[in-house]
Amino acid sequence: MYAVVVTGGKQYRVTEGDVVYVEKLNAEVDSTVELDNVLVVSKDNGEVVVGKPVVEGAKVTAKVLSQGKNKKVIVFKYKRKKDYRRKQGHRQPYTKLQIETINA
Repeated sequence: MYAVVVTGGKQYRVTEGDVVYVEKLNAEVDSTVELDNVLVVSKDNGEVVVGKPVVEGAKVTAKVLSQGKNKKVIVFKYKRKKDYRRKQGHRQPYTKLQIETINA
């Protein structure tokens, strides 16, 4: 059984027990989060339910394992012959989720 959920403007294909890294959510560590934007649900008997645009009454519950930041990405701007250089780093925050149940 799997589901396709939307969070943080991105889509994730998840099954029960998966660990996914999503855009930062306002939730405490060890709390549970309900993801309501479910686009597709596949049931155990092979039936696939596609939403228009979301599946009615479908929810995915997940446990927040941690909050953190990704590795640093270097942003380097450069213009030749003009002595223009700017170096900047960026670390994107994330939330680590473990999928517990898929309700369809």
